[in-house]
Amino acid sequence: MAENLDYLGDVDPTAPKPGSRDIANRLRAAILTQKLAPGAQVPSQPALADHFGVARETARRAVDILKAERLVITRQGSGAYVRAKTQRPVELRPHIEAAFERMHVAIDFAGFSGETLRDAITEALDKVRAGDLTPESITIRVMISDMTVPMALPARAETQSDDPAVRERANRITRRAADSIIDQVQELSDLGLVRSAQAEVRVHSAAPLFKMYILNGEEAWFGFYPVIERTVAIKGEPTAIYDLLGKDVPLFHYTVSDDSASHGTQFVEGAAQWFDSVWDTITREYEA
Repeated sequence: MAENLDYLGDVDPTAPKPGSRDIANRLRAAILTQKLAPGAQVPSQPALADHFGVARETARRAVDILKAERLVITRQGSGAYVRAKTQRPVELRPHIEAAFERMHVAIDFAGFSGETLRDAITEALDKVRAGDLTPESITIRVMISDMTVPMALPARAETQSDDPAVRERANRITRRAADSIIDQVQELSDLGLVRSAQAEVRVHSAAPLFKMYILNGEEAWFGFYPVIERTVAIKGEPTAIYDLLGKDVPLFHYTVSDDSASHGTQFVEGAAQWFDSVWDTITREYEA
């Protein structure tokens, strides 16, 4: 009986055949949205090859990509299975470190606070200080919401509306991350360890709903911020707020390939265009 792979999306018979990374992207999306639940068996290589109209070797490479990302494991004689616990956000770190192996490093971030970016680049910047990584230039652009102006999120749960005290708490969080990124990168420049090193932060008035990273114009990571209700201390008092769950949210990974029509290439290019369009229009200078 043929496996039902409808959840992987339709295949246009008139379009170019998908590559292994395109198939991996569809499988990854199915895992992160739990269409393929933890512990579930990944479609067999013959089934993937038949569904996408590709060679079995292409299907095998797609599964190997997910194995390298620790999203799936293989069992001798029984196929591949989704890991019981996937940790996608942790996987961002090695990609950022790989980006720092280039002569010219360019990282764009759009989101709430940049805490994950700060934590992810710290190890790479330490290696630059130690001389283990030697880029000639580092350019980091951070685009975050301005928590000094009214926002839809975060908000006081009781009124479901903007609250200056709630925003002040969020502002402290965003400033800690943004200032740390600026200071760490500026230190490399001050010490003369990198010929050109700069981190620029700009703010806008749109509420944060997602996070996105673009690495060297070749990779993009995208994740949604779930909105949760939780109790935090506001001016010493326990207060219920609608907050953004930023850490450990699933990140969808897209990469540029040789195929300009591939889903990954189109997403990375579209993400870069979106970032530049917002950066060049409605953002304003961040006051450090």
